Amino acid sequence: MTDCIYLVKLGELTLKGSNIRLFEKKLIENIKTYLKHTGSHITLRAGRMYIEADESRAEDIEYALKHLIGISGWARARICEKNIESVAQAVLEEARAAKKAGAKTFKIEARRGDKSFPLTSYEICREAAAPVCDAQLLDVDVHRPDLTVHVEVRERCFVYGNPHKACRGLPVGTGGKGLLLLSGGIDSPVAGYRMLRRGMRLEAVYFHAYPYTSDEAKKKTEDLAAVLARYGLSVRMHIVSFTEVQMRIKQTGPENWSTMLLRMCMMKAASAIAREVRASCLISGESLGQVASQTIENLSVTESAGNLPLLRPLIGMDKEEITETAIAIGTYETSILPYEDCCVLFAPKHPVLHGTLEESSFLYGKLDCDSLIEKAVAEREVKTFSL
Repeated sequence: MTDCIYLVKLGELTLKGSNIRLFEKKLIENIKTYLKHTGSHITLRAGRMYIEADESRAEDIEYALKHLIGISGWARARICEKNIESVAQAVLEEARAAKKAGAKTFKIEARRGDKSFPLTSYEICREAAAPVCDAQLLDVDVHRPDLTVHVEVRERCFVYGNPHKACRGLPVGTGGKGLLLLSGGIDSPVAGYRMLRRGMRLEAVYFHAYPYTSDEAKKKTEDLAAVLARYGLSVRMHIVSFTEVQMRIKQTGPENWSTMLLRMCMMKAASAIAREVRASCLISGESLGQVASQTIENLSVTESAGNLPLLRPLIGMDKEEITETAIAIGTYETSILPYEDCCVLFAPKHPVLHGTLEESSFLYGKLDCDSLIEKAVAEREVKTFSL
């Protein structure tokens, strides 16, 4: 059996005070969920997490670390004996591997947690760099090196190359529960991901209008929920048939108000589901000014229809920033599939841009669709997506 070991740097939770243990406990619970069938040994000491497992589980561990929220970085490490000769040999091996990958320059950063080690951090860097320089493997560059070799002298001695960036944020499960209004677009999955990074557990609601929206559109949104579950450990999705509600809006409401009235109905339905599943808030992918329904006046109209806090984590982001995140988390390619959701298909040619609370309340009352919303909520389909 060949062991591998990973060093994991904790994220924002290290800034917590007397309740830090609660955050650490949740982080350990979450990583154990990812690695429950790998036989991994997980320990947490002095701001570092250590994961040890058989070499055959390295791919599983790296998948988990790429998706685990609550850590700032990770690296596969070499363990060596606590003497400078062993450290220098491990540094040399890191340099050889990096040279094969195209690196030309390097530097060493050392942390001497164990003050009984006979060399200072500076002396460790100097002595460990000597074999690399003598072999003319890499040139020293202390400002912008291709490779930074990290040496940490703790209860054991660890040597590792450039660490991988992680999701950061707070461990999922430390920030309550929110209900995400999930469509098939680019924005709402990114909004859900950003709230996962604040420690929030997610459930999602999707509004389907068959036959006006296809089963492919529904499947697309289910696939997005499954991607979010890679980061949130699990996502339960509520699929609400909204065809009757949308037809009532089309038949009764003014065309220029159709999108706003639909969003108000969605808020009503989402609020009812959130109360049932004990979610503390709603989450949407709205961004100020991005489309007609997202002017500041229209956002106020939308929010007025719910009775829970409505979080908009993308409110100040532009489309390019949102798209970059979607690409990074793996939702973009699914989001751009050509299957439109009900909001797009029923969008008016000339939507209202600056709706008022008074007019919206009057028009919503004329719809008389509360019973249709209650029926749609009661008959919804529920699916759970897990790791």
